Amino acid sequence: MGKSNLDLVSECDNFPYYEDDRNAYTENLNNYHAFKVSGYNCTLGYILNEVVEKFPWSDNCWTIDSAARTVTLVTPPDANPAVRSKLVAEDIAKAVKQDKFEILKGWRNEKYPVYGPGGEFLLEMERAASPLFGIVSYGAHLTGYVHDVTGLKIWVPRRAKNKQTYPSLLDNTVAGGMCTGERPFECIVREAMEEASLPESVVRAATVSRGCVTYSHVRDARAGGETGLIQPEVEYVYDLQLDPGVIPKPGDNEVEEFKLLSIPEVQQALARGEFKPNCANIMIDFFVRHGLLTPENEPDFLQIVARLHRRLEYPTASHCAR
Repeated sequence: MGKSNLDLVSECDNFPYYEDDRNAYTENLNNYHAFKVSGYNCTLGYILNEVVEKFPWSDNCWTIDSAARTVTLVTPPDANPAVRSKLVAEDIAKAVKQDKFEILKGWRNEKYPVYGPGGEFLLEMERAASPLFGIVSYGAHLTGYVHDVTGLKIWVPRRAKNKQTYPSLLDNTVAGGMCTGERPFECIVREAMEEASLPESVVRAATVSRGCVTYSHVRDARAGGETGLIQPEVEYVYDLQLDPGVIPKPGDNEVEEFKLLSIPEVQQALARGEFKPNCANIMIDFFVRHGLLTPENEPDFLQIVARLHRRLEYPTASHCAR
C-alpha cells in the first residue's frame, strides 16, 4: 500500500508537537541547543547538540550554556545586522576551512535572513549553513497547470540526479528559496525564468497568490549533509494556469525534465513517495484548494489541513511591501 496524504504531510512536518505528547516533545528538545541573540528574549532556531560540539565558536562573541542548552551570539547593545552577520559569517568560514560539516559543501553563496520579534531583521547567513542553526527559512512555490479536453494537468519537473539535495525526486513546477530582501512574488518570477524558462510576461500577468504552507522538518539523508537538523519553513504558494502552447523547459542544471501529468498520475507518484517532502505538501495544498481533496473523499482532511499550516514557535516576518 502506498503513502496516504497524511503520511506525506507528516513526513514533511515531522518535528514533534508539544500538544500531542509533552514528554516526547521535551525529550526530543534535549537533542538541541536553542539559538539566541543577546538582547532578544526568543529562540531563533534549534542547533543539534553534535553541531554545537563541532562548530568552531569564537570565544569572544558566543556564550554556550550547556545546562540551559542555549547558544547565544553576544554583541554590544548597539550592534546592527551587519555586525551580527559579520561575526556569524567569520565562524561559518572557519567551519568551512576546517571541513567541519558535510552540509557546507553545498555552498550556495546566497544569504538567508534571521528575524526577531515583530519581524525585526537581526542578521543574515549563508543559505547552506542555515539548517545548522535551525532558523526559519522562506521560499516560494508555484504550481503550473493546464486545462485541456481531458481535464486538469500539472507540469511536474524531476530534479537533477546530481543535485546535493533530494536528487531525482519530483518537484513543484517552480520553487526557490528567498534571499534577504527578496519578495515572494519576485522570487517566483526569477525562479520561473531560471528553472522553467517561462517568459516573465506570462508569469507576471497570470500568476495568482494562493496563501502559504508552513511546517517544521527534521532533515534525513536525502536532504544531503548531516541528519537531524531542524528546518522550519514558510513557503508562499502560487498558481499559474498556462496556455497549452506554453511548455516549461529546464533553464539550468537543477531540473532534468518536465512532464505534464494528469491528477491521477500525480496522486500515484505521491503515493509512491516520488516527490520531495515539502513539494508533496504543496501539491496536497493545491488539491485542497482546487476541490480535489475534500472532507468527503479524505478521512484525514481536518488533520491534513491543520498540518499544512503549522504555527511556528519562532519569530517570523511579514513580506508585505511597504
